[in-house]
Amino acid sequence: MPLAHVYSSALVGIEAIAIDVEVDNKASDKSQIILVGLPDLAVKESKDRVLAALRNSGFALSNVSCTINLAPAALKKEGAFYDLPIALGILQATGQLGSADLGNYLCIGELSLSGSTRAIRGALAAGQLARQLGKKGIILPKANAHELRALPLTVIGVDTIAEACKFLKNPALYPKEAISAESQENPYQPPEVDLQEIKGQAHVKRALEIAAAGNHNILLYGPPGTGKTMLAKALGGILPSLSVEEALEVTTIFSVAGLLPPKISSIRTRPFRSPHHTISTIGLVGGGSSLRPGELSLAHNGVLFLDELPEFTRTTLEALRQPLENGKVTIARATGTATFPTRCLFIAAMNPCPCGHLGHPQKPCSDTALQIQRYRSKISGPLLERIDMQVEVPVVPFQEIQQSLAAETSRDVQSRVIAARKLQQGRLGPGRTNSTMRQSELAHCATLDTASQRFIGQAMQSLGLSMRSYNRILKVSRTIADLAASPSITQEHLLEALSFRGLDTKSN
Repeated sequence: MPLAHVYSSALVGIEAIAIDVEVDNKASDKSQIILVGLPDLAVKESKDRVLAALRNSGFALSNVSCTINLAPAALKKEGAFYDLPIALGILQATGQLGSADLGNYLCIGELSLSGSTRAIRGALAAGQLARQLGKKGIILPKANAHELRALPLTVIGVDTIAEACKFLKNPALYPKEAISAESQENPYQPPEVDLQEIKGQAHVKRALEIAAAGNHNILLYGPPGTGKTMLAKALGGILPSLSVEEALEVTTIFSVAGLLPPKISSIRTRPFRSPHHTISTIGLVGGGSSLRPGELSLAHNGVLFLDELPEFTRTTLEALRQPLENGKVTIARATGTATFPTRCLFIAAMNPCPCGHLGHPQKPCSDTALQIQRYRSKISGPLLERIDMQVEVPVVPFQEIQQSLAAETSRDVQSRVIAARKLQQGRLGPGRTNSTMRQSELAHCATLDTASQRFIGQAMQSLGLSMRSYNRILKVSRTIADLAASPSITQEHLLEALSFRGLDTKSN
């Protein structure tokens, strides 16, 4: 068979795109491979890896003179994903695979010079593509086979190119596993920090409960040592467990980023990402020459925590504005365009001033008003408006630290969060929370009576709040009402929501 077709895939963002590997072999006195279809340097080098892998695996190469096309030609091909499909295409084009049914399988994988396979990133996305294309299964390195346990797909994990050929020549005799989809949600797992371990801070714990219930962004500010970091770490423990669909989304992102732990088929806990303040804009929101997801997308369906918020560069922080608003980020480069999901719960922590002692009951602040203004101005007004809740974390008195009063566990709070989210999903649809309400939904779900309208109007005027801030106060109020199982928003709910706009109050 002089012409062979092998189906493979390319990664664009977190999505797999179908690639047709066409191999045309012709009689020639000299062995050579010509590779076309907009390959990058790593793909161009694959022909040398493939020839060495085939030779060291005992295959005949005396009559190999192939032109290999990676279609569609307009899409740039990157990485070493195409070694295995190119090798199989050459073997079929030279008649060494007989009548093997390559067309019913999607193939992806890197080869070593010895002919063994090496793990790749994005295997789960390739498996999802194989299902969409109606393929019988996927052939890939055995090191990646565990990633596809969540898909109802036949997975052929191979250690060498010889094993792949053995399967294709006689699929019935090759041991393979039909992997069934997981049908139940993930069980509760104890959090790293339980709320009952944190002394005092009842007001802040209440704010975290509201933030978790409605997936509202939250900023904690207060002197050093008041527990801001511990409170942020406890947030993940009161969020609902990942659903099967959410776990698949998270696992796909980590697979594409090459961060999926070995032997882990599915990420079963909500991600908690806490990058250092020296991170670049690309590292935070994604991008680069190969368009990979950043920390914001790695926190999808989980928590993104930025500690010491003013220490991040202003450019990096400003890049968060649109992704936090839209739940996704689209990155355009000369090499292509990719869209990454960014629907996470954003929590940040900061000191009230450069020395950190502003508002401390015992330690006086040593900063001038100008230094404090410059410090806080590192966080722009437009970004601050996209943070639903701004909560002060005060110093806990020593007497309160010594008290051994029984405190609520994270599991107790989580049960209320789950109940509130069920109300929101019944009102807005599966997977939706109050933080994602559109303007039309807000007008329908967050109606106010005359007295409440008058109250919030006076508050907006006295605090100088924008329309965006007003909408976010309504969303938080709706979440507070849901936690109370109240069908409507009352003045009490509005007042509590306004109490979580601490920086707006202090600036007026």
